[in-house]
Amino acid sequence: MSDHILEVENLSVEFSTYGGNVKAVRGVSFNVNRGQTLAIVGESGCGKSVTVQAIMGIIPMPPGRITGGSAKLNGHELLGLSSKEANKFRGIQIGMIFQDPMTSLNPTMTIGDQIAETLMVHRGKSHSQALKQAVDLLEKTHIPEARKRVKQYPFEFSGGMLQRAMIAQSLACKPSILIADEPTTALDVTIQAQILELMAELQRTENMSIILITHDLAVVARMADEVAVMYAGQIVETGSVDDIFYESSHPYTLGLKSAMPSNTGSREKKLTPINGSPPDLFSPPQGCGYFTRCPYAMRLCDKKQPINFVVRGKQNHRSRCWLQHGDAPEVAAIHQNNSGQSRAD
Repeated sequence: MSDHILEVENLSVEFSTYGGNVKAVRGVSFNVNRGQTLAIVGESGCGKSVTVQAIMGIIPMPPGRITGGSAKLNGHELLGLSSKEANKFRGIQIGMIFQDPMTSLNPTMTIGDQIAETLMVHRGKSHSQALKQAVDLLEKTHIPEARKRVKQYPFEFSGGMLQRAMIAQSLACKPSILIADEPTTALDVTIQAQILELMAELQRTENMSIILITHDLAVVARMADEVAVMYAGQIVETGSVDDIFYESSHPYTLGLKSAMPSNTGSREKKLTPINGSPPDLFSPPQGCGYFTRCPYAMRLCDKKQPINFVVRGKQNHRSRCWLQHGDAPEVAAIHQNNSGQSRAD
């Protein structure tokens, strides 16, 4: 059996708008290993959420459409399925936690009924059986007084409790892979830490794989085994979490690290923002999407799309950047940027 539970190859997604076709995802490929966490990181609008929504089959069509690629879960193709066929996987083998639980949960249904509905639809449980299991699931996510809470409505829960309820709902059918789309964005730092700790605990006990969508490198450092850095609809660098933090090779990854606050060194140290704006995905650039913002750009970068180079002989560490070509000049600043960088910063 393959170590990959999910294999995505050359996924492309477009949206039709009055202004033209937006090429939101452009040839994305990645694998998710069994029992591990893959973090997909990048700035807002880079295509992270659209990628996983396409895999789940929940992007609206129209205006969206999948124009190419493949996504296989345990060898079963997910793309192009009818809604009925997709429901054999959604919620059963793949669970999803959405970014804002307040808008993702039904305000007219109790928390218990919403969790129970998943079990009734996918597992054929009676309402009483499903409600009893909903209590167990809430207890598993450390919600106090679970028997009382199942009878309450979403407005009676705090933000952290709502996120726990969503996690309980997504775990109801014991999925083999959990997609968490920026699950801590709307939470304060203390609750964020609790939710991340809960996800890590449930991953160990349930032997789940996790796809974590985030723009927060601190969350990546804490949770991820593998990392995919995404920019302008493409994955520009992949590798282990140590590869990404200690041996970054793509200038965009370096830019993200430079913009990350640190708790070491001088207090006078300033954050270095990434200047410029992402490219227009109505008409994607002919060459590298990061060309206009890259401090190390070469003339070749403007004209020709870089291939996915192997970095330093590590097959699992790849970078879509011409600086990795054997004939490219060595950039001392890249090595300087990597030196002294700590995941604990």
